[in-house]
Amino acid sequence: MKAHGLNPDSHSQPTVGIIGGGIAGSTIALRLAELGIKVELFEEGTSLVNGPPICHLHAGGNLYREISDEQCITLLKQSIDTLRVFPHTANIRPTVIAIPSHDKGCPDAILPRLNQLQTVYQQLIDDDPANEVLGKPEHYFKLYEREALESLATKANPQSPSSLDDWMIPVAKNLDFDKFKFPLVLVQEYGLSVFRLAATANLALEQLASCRVNTQSKVLDVSFSDDTMWDIEYQAYDNEKSDHVTRRCQVDYLVNACGFQTGTIDDMADLKRSRLVEFKAAYVTHWQECDGIWPEVIFHGERGTPDGMAQLTPYADDYFQLHGMTEDITLFKQGLVGSTSCSAQPKLEQRFIKKIKQGWDQSLISQRSERAISHMSRFLPAYQTATVGGKPLFGAQQIPGDDPTLRAADVSFDGKHYARTEIVKASSALSAADSVLEQLVQHGLVTHSGLPQTLGDSFKVTASLSSKMVESKAISLTQERQYPAALAKVVAYPHL
Repeated sequence: MKAHGLNPDSHSQPTVGIIGGGIAGSTIALRLAELGIKVELFEEGTSLVNGPPICHLHAGGNLYREISDEQCITLLKQSIDTLRVFPHTANIRPTVIAIPSHDKGCPDAILPRLNQLQTVYQQLIDDDPANEVLGKPEHYFKLYEREALESLATKANPQSPSSLDDWMIPVAKNLDFDKFKFPLVLVQEYGLSVFRLAATANLALEQLASCRVNTQSKVLDVSFSDDTMWDIEYQAYDNEKSDHVTRRCQVDYLVNACGFQTGTIDDMADLKRSRLVEFKAAYVTHWQECDGIWPEVIFHGERGTPDGMAQLTPYADDYFQLHGMTEDITLFKQGLVGSTSCSAQPKLEQRFIKKIKQGWDQSLISQRSERAISHMSRFLPAYQTATVGGKPLFGAQQIPGDDPTLRAADVSFDGKHYARTEIVKASSALSAADSVLEQLVQHGLVTHSGLPQTLGDSFKVTASLSSKMVESKAISLTQERQYPAALAKVVAYPHL
């Protein structure tokens, strides 16, 4: 167990226990510890933020045509806050949305949403100029008709894209225009590096004296005692003894941030909750013959069918992450399960748990990655030369309620002094942290007096991390987790 930073002179302060060191738990720990609030963070793994694949902000939720405009606006605001607090985690490149001819969707259907989001983005910048983190609002999106793309296809790929048109050139050169509806849409939605998010959390929490990070620590039981305190029993790895030991601690407030296992803590606490859990994977590929610097490209499709959405996410050194929303690629048969009246924890089949706990068989890695490459080649024929680039990014995510299309969710509260994080998108973690802090104030555990009023003042230690520090730590995490270093490298071009 690595334990650091607990101030022995601050016993009179309330203590918040956070179970789970994923993006939600780590962000809440940062939010509270930056204020000097005592935190006990429990993580079963050896480091923080090691869960389902993260590759994009989805600032306006434009990838998900099924979700409401209200959710899109929420995601936009959350994404802006995320980029302001974690600037070194972003891969600065836009996203292209293309609708194949066989798809039932219409390109014009997304335009009212884009116009609304552009207006909201401008209003947020008017309120605070520091919110201009997604490029100029007048460049938030651009439409490309066939004639314009045919013209761009004749141009040379730029060494460093500096305009929206520059980003579209490699796309225009590789599409069969007869297979798509027009216009294509380019949106200023950036990428996120899960490894630089992990690096930021690990580095910042190491410097915060009010947070003790308990890694290699599995919570065995929780109970609410004397109507005032939560008792936590956990099994920790003792380096000196090279063995596991059982320990206990008490906290004034408990945050259940266990990701897809959130229901197990709900069950321990005897609290009911309805939720879904879905196992998903994204595939790491290497396209050595890649020509040009690519944006992310989304090819819309009907989820779960052979024509499911295809997603191409670029990283450094010609590595790309692929999603194919079919059961043969990203989705899995029986991979989406719900809770029951007997348990708040949906039960994934053992084959999924084995993948999460023990990893994948090499034959399955090759099989599903090659299917992803083949699926992408339907839209980008040149992609058929890509090869398997490493093991998949995979994991299970929870979705509160029973709607698998829900994306804008953050936290819910139950019982006494108990919160459960329920984020679906990484950009919702800060919203969850703010809600937990407000609950601490409402319960009288923290006072508003002296709390910072701006994002910058709320994350001073986090903001002190340099890009080089974060990138170096992120690369070490890729080595530790056996992924290509390219997934951690900074990919940044001028804001457009």
